[in-house]
Amino acid sequence: MPNSRKIHKEPIPRLGGVAIWLGTIISFFMIVLFTKYPYGNGLSGILIGGSIIFLMGLVDDIYDLPPKYKLFIQFGAALIAVLLGVRIDELWNPFGSVIHLGIFAIPITLIWIVGLSNAMNFIDGVDGLAGTVSAIGAVSLAVLAVSTVHPQPIAALLAVILAGAMIGFLLFNFNPAKIFMGDSGALFTGFTLASLSVVGLMKTVTFSVFLPIFIFAVPILDITYAVLRRILKGKNPFKADSEHIHHKLIHLGVSHNNTVFVFVVTAVSAGAIAAIFVHSQNLYFTVIALLLIFMAIVLRISNFFSVLDASHEHHYHEPEVHSFHDIDRD
Repeated sequence: MPNSRKIHKEPIPRLGGVAIWLGTIISFFMIVLFTKYPYGNGLSGILIGGSIIFLMGLVDDIYDLPPKYKLFIQFGAALIAVLLGVRIDELWNPFGSVIHLGIFAIPITLIWIVGLSNAMNFIDGVDGLAGTVSAIGAVSLAVLAVSTVHPQPIAALLAVILAGAMIGFLLFNFNPAKIFMGDSGALFTGFTLASLSVVGLMKTVTFSVFLPIFIFAVPILDITYAVLRRILKGKNPFKADSEHIHHKLIHLGVSHNNTVFVFVVTAVSAGAIAAIFVHSQNLYFTVIALLLIFMAIVLRISNFFSVLDASHEHHYHEPEVHSFHDIDRD
């Protein structure tokens, strides 16, 4: 239903996640039936944990679950994936040997999976935005998973399946949207992509910890900006508002389609940077160059939003939001 936070004006169903989940699961089971099942690489954990996340999101889309229960279930589903092989065991150290995480592998992996799941849910605020960014991220992940020194074709295939399901959904989600993916679709997609990035990249490339950060730069930057902004303003970092980057562009007068286009260009560019990273012959030079570019972009964005926030105070009053469970569902 429309409200003061939502951009759409008429009631729109939000169970598109059902189609996304079914398309992914059925396609994967077809692979299991007609090929040798790829044991030992965490895919069982991804599908089981992702299905739990989907079911939780489905119930929440209908009945609005309390936030603490949602977060508990998310960590539980992520823990299942970790116990079944989805785990970040080491991090790349540019100044020496790799850092073995040991007992910290489980909490770091849990934070990554749950964090990216919610980050994908955060950007689901404009017609076609989350779906497009997810599809681009899935394709980028698939390409890199088969182009590393130790390719992971099964992880790449599952990423392509997810991209295909998302593209089918997008036919009905572009502005004006006929259906939303809801929490069930956004959380399932974020969970699957986060887990696939672990088994498809982080276990195969020594410096691969940076690759998912670039691939999923759009949702990561958005959730980081949202949480830091709320903390600096003395607000609850989990309390929903209408000040995400896509909201600011809409309030500035940018159309729905142009807003999506801005994020698409950013997502494609980030994926291209990740590809350059994989095939770079001079890794240290690449790291320094990318850090300088990133700092310049952040500085530019900060200046832009400082000006925007100043004018925003005079023209826009923040609508009242009552609870965390309403965060960027639509």
